[in-house]
Amino acid sequence: MTYNKRMDLAHALRLTSPSASNQTISLVGAGGKTTALFQLARQLSAKSSVTVTATSHLGAWQITLADQHIIAKNVDDLKSIPEQGVTLITGEIENNRTKPVDSAVLHWLHEKHNERAIPLLIEADGSRQKSIKAPAEHEPPIPKFSDVVIAVAGLSTIGKPLTEEHVHRPEIFSHLSGLPIGETITPQAIISVLTHPQGGLKNIPPSARHIVLLNQADTPELQSIGGGMARELLGPFDSIVVGSLQQNSLRTIEHTAGIILAAGQATRYGSAKQLLDWKGKPFVRHIAETALHSGLWPVAVITGFRSADVESCLKDLPVEIVHNPEYQEGQSTSIKAGVASLPQKVGGAVFLLADQPQIPGEVIRALTEAHTKELQPIVAPLVLEERRANPVLFDRAAFPDLLQLTGDVGGRALFSKYKVEYIPWHDDILLFDVDKPEDYQRLVNIEKL
Repeated sequence: MTYNKRMDLAHALRLTSPSASNQTISLVGAGGKTTALFQLARQLSAKSSVTVTATSHLGAWQITLADQHIIAKNVDDLKSIPEQGVTLITGEIENNRTKPVDSAVLHWLHEKHNERAIPLLIEADGSRQKSIKAPAEHEPPIPKFSDVVIAVAGLSTIGKPLTEEHVHRPEIFSHLSGLPIGETITPQAIISVLTHPQGGLKNIPPSARHIVLLNQADTPELQSIGGGMARELLGPFDSIVVGSLQQNSLRTIEHTAGIILAAGQATRYGSAKQLLDWKGKPFVRHIAETALHSGLWPVAVITGFRSADVESCLKDLPVEIVHNPEYQEGQSTSIKAGVASLPQKVGGAVFLLADQPQIPGEVIRALTEAHTKELQPIVAPLVLEERRANPVLFDRAAFPDLLQLTGDVGGRALFSKYKVEYIPWHDDILLFDVDKPEDYQRLVNIEKL
């Protein structure tokens, strides 16, 4: 089944699961922060009431974006928060701007929203409606109890001069990026500020999920630039959302793991297939190198049968060896060992079989690229429009079910439970695996791989 839907912001940020229902989400930066705040509030309010507040000033015009507005001078003003829609809570209005709420109000809101299991959204930065900014000494006022912090940056400034016309606090931006005032703003300058401890990472609580929203990618060129920037931003940040809020066109770029299932005994074949030679290297090494060159991280190799020999083939590669002592109980045990080894920030995993060294990196990259567009639960190749093939990518949303598998079954047991996004592939080499010695000989004889 293929399906084409545009991903909304709440889904792109992974804020639609039941576990995210009571999270406190703070937004900082510039370039569509208010648009993101209220777009997100509207999407989340479909399931529950949502409260929006601010630890910075808001323009009075923003009040109309909510269903109701409460001015909270103190906690006593919060006795009757509506239990539906989007409610904006601010301090008093002065000079056409709302004042921030005080700390007592903020902490009361946090406690009450935890009790009611509804989201609390906080605008925690000011930007004077510019597309990018650098924080001053007192900024950004991010509450320490924030569960998610979203740093917003507008890509429309790329190619424009570093001046006050385009950048809020250009002198600080210049200092953090090393780009002189008046010079052309580059993607690298924005990356430098976003990843600087006194820039995009400033005041983010260590326990909070760190996300960058690269907004204003309104052209194919800016979308491509944003995608390239995202690869450099992963690491300091847990995920990167690239696109245009106005066009409702977003994709999410996260780390995708590789899990190589290399623990089996290959009883039908008669020897360890993962150690067979192909083009001068063992199968398992070919597969590990392909996974690494395709950008998968981390790459976990699940070992079992002849584990010492398998590990010796990989000792100089940056892969994680995960030994599965229960490998004789079936493939599900290796799947569970692989999933359990992954860090929390991983957005999905591509499963690779130890008897398919011929799988090209292009198909792995196609799977991960397709996954960024909708965060589908399962993405798999469809060969010649009719036969599903390996490898298969599973989104992190499917991990709990993968951990419940038992016996000698693989991830295909979940295909009936989740929607599967199939990507067309015209090379039937994906269908080939080595079950018998004659299969191995056919693989050796294949000339063009």
